Amino acid sequence: MKKVIMGNHALSWGAQLGRAQVIAAYPITPQTQVVELLSEMCANKTLDAKFIKVESEHSAMAACIAASIAGARTFTATSSQGLTLMHELLHWASGGRNPVVMGNINRAMAPGWSIWTDQNDSLSQRDTGWIQFYCSSNQEVVDTVIQAFRVSEAVMIPSMVILDAFALSHTYEVVDIPDQEKVDAFLPPFNPPIRLTPTAPHAFGGLTSPEHYFELRYKLQKDMEKVPDLVEQTGREYEKMFGRYLGQVEDYRCEDAELIFVTSGTAGYTARVGVDQLRQEGVKAGNLRIKMFRPFPFAKVREILTKAGKVAVVDRNISYGHHGVFYQEVKSALYGRDHNVPLFGYITGLGGRDITPEIYKEIAQLTLAKDKPEEDITWIGVKR
Repeated sequence: MKKVIMGNHALSWGAQLGRAQVIAAYPITPQTQVVELLSEMCANKTLDAKFIKVESEHSAMAACIAASIAGARTFTATSSQGLTLMHELLHWASGGRNPVVMGNINRAMAPGWSIWTDQNDSLSQRDTGWIQFYCSSNQEVVDTVIQAFRVSEAVMIPSMVILDAFALSHTYEVVDIPDQEKVDAFLPPFNPPIRLTPTAPHAFGGLTSPEHYFELRYKLQKDMEKVPDLVEQTGREYEKMFGRYLGQVEDYRCEDAELIFVTSGTAGYTARVGVDQLRQEGVKAGNLRIKMFRPFPFAKVREILTKAGKVAVVDRNISYGHHGVFYQEVKSALYGRDHNVPLFGYITGLGGRDITPEIYKEIAQLTLAKDKPEEDITWIGVKR
């Protein structure tokens, strides 16, 4: 079945197809339509789930964690200030090994008050122990939610499915809605080995002495390290059933590229237009779009970027006092390896400023004009 739906509703459809059993969420622009549609699905019984109305995002995550402990497949959605209000409980979900799946609509952090997109809300949660997927189309949103449930439940680690405010959340596209029976065959019911029940009581998240705490964190990290291979395997199985592949990254015309852009989100699709235009002008450009940010796809990034002449990382975010976050991550992936690829860092598009093909052509011109970077941040489009 094909439907013309907005990115927010793609999240809702993903949760419905994944047969989420408990949904707890608090509405916040630009996420509101996600939970509005899910509440309608629960009310008209097209989704057999409990919808919990809560007074805040903190409570929404608390409800999802509790439901997950009881053995339910859980889903929530949020954005920006709401995500940061959840911050404490993001650690509880990952540390408690609760495979909650959450949609996050990237929205710039206040002040100044903004409802438009950049990535600082989700990237500031990068050390909370959540798997993070960044989407570039509404089709990718539906497919990613379904696969996120399967990956998360396999390793008992929560997942965040992330899309840009308005550029994707409120944009309508044709989406192939997978057949429910085929999704059920791909994604079996959630059946955790340990759950909280009246007949078999357990304690979860209690006081942990130094004798055991260290090992809990070690196990979380070791299981997170299994995720890249699991995402590849899950993506290939999904591709066989539905014809679409998720994976950790998407490389576009990188095989012979002299210059590779590193991008994420909807800016990654715009980059493909810029690449095509640059190719027409004789510049061998390519684009590496990061689809899975946590765990970071080190092996894939190294494999592709070490063949390039130059790399330009385009960040729609900033770690204040440091650099763009993706730039930091790519540097860490390449550091100490046997390569000589000059790495250039660019920041643009904060607060929803448009990232156009012309931006990529400007970045290409700046990058190709230098043998090596002279600074770690080059600002593109800022008004001085």
